[in-house]
Amino acid sequence: MSILIDKSTRILIQGFTGDKGTFHGREMLEYGGNVVGGVTPGKGGRTHLGLPVFDTVREAVAATGADASITFVAPPFCADAIMEGATAGLRLICAITDGIPAQDMMRVKRYLRRFPKDRRTCLVGPNCAGIISPGRAMLGIMPSHIYIEGNVGIVSRSGTLGYEAAAQLKALGIGVSTSVGIGGDPINGSSFLDHLALFEKDPQTHAVLMIGEIGGAQEAEAAAWIKDNMSKPVVGYVAGLTAPKGRRMGHAGAIISGAGDSAAEKAEIMEFYGLTVAPSAGELGSTVAALLDKKRRAA
Repeated sequence: MSILIDKSTRILIQGFTGDKGTFHGREMLEYGGNVVGGVTPGKGGRTHLGLPVFDTVREAVAATGADASITFVAPPFCADAIMEGATAGLRLICAITDGIPAQDMMRVKRYLRRFPKDRRTCLVGPNCAGIISPGRAMLGIMPSHIYIEGNVGIVSRSGTLGYEAAAQLKALGIGVSTSVGIGGDPINGSSFLDHLALFEKDPQTHAVLMIGEIGGAQEAEAAAWIKDNMSKPVVGYVAGLTAPKGRRMGHAGAIISGAGDSAAEKAEIMEFYGLTVAPSAGELGSTVAALLDKKRRAA
């Protein structure tokens, strides 16, 4: 099993015929993902990468039975693309796009909440690397060769640190069940909590690596939830130990603006709630390996 995506996931690419949609669409197809078509307004009726192109998501869903999409749509138009996908009934949308205005994302969040929970679209991102379930499917832009199939779930605000974690785990012979990049913007479609809950229910996932950043309260909220709700061990890490207060560091959400926002404070909170905290970005894999070994010896 895996969370969010598997071999049966029927994938649409929004912004299919652009250079980014073309490049990463080809990568997903070569990985074995079940990409069934794409959407580019004004180019419906054509084929691209051997797949049909549609003018609207509604037409694409009706024709292909798609249930998930990935967006390569320019920032000024991406919020509309996400809401169009939700209206068409997609259960999952992965928004790769960086630079969506915060006010647009507020509008998206309000819009998604109009739908009943059992029909509400799960939005991953924006400004994220996407999702990969090794050996099954990829809905993202990550270098797929660094992931091997296994039992560690990864959920990360940082795409590149998610890659780093997967590469370190692979070097140690440890595989990944699913890796999710939730994105580095202040307003996420989904949070650590949403995906931790899915990992807790997934029988293939035996441990989870949660990678956070400075800024915001997501990591602290997730640590408190983990203590009361997760039976599986969790390794935590927070990037930005040396970040100066008030300075934005790469991601729009990565800025220390108040108490509890710094990496050191978040790491302390994680330890308080019982998480094993990796001491550095270079020790993500070894910390997970030690935790799994401890779990095996205790079993």
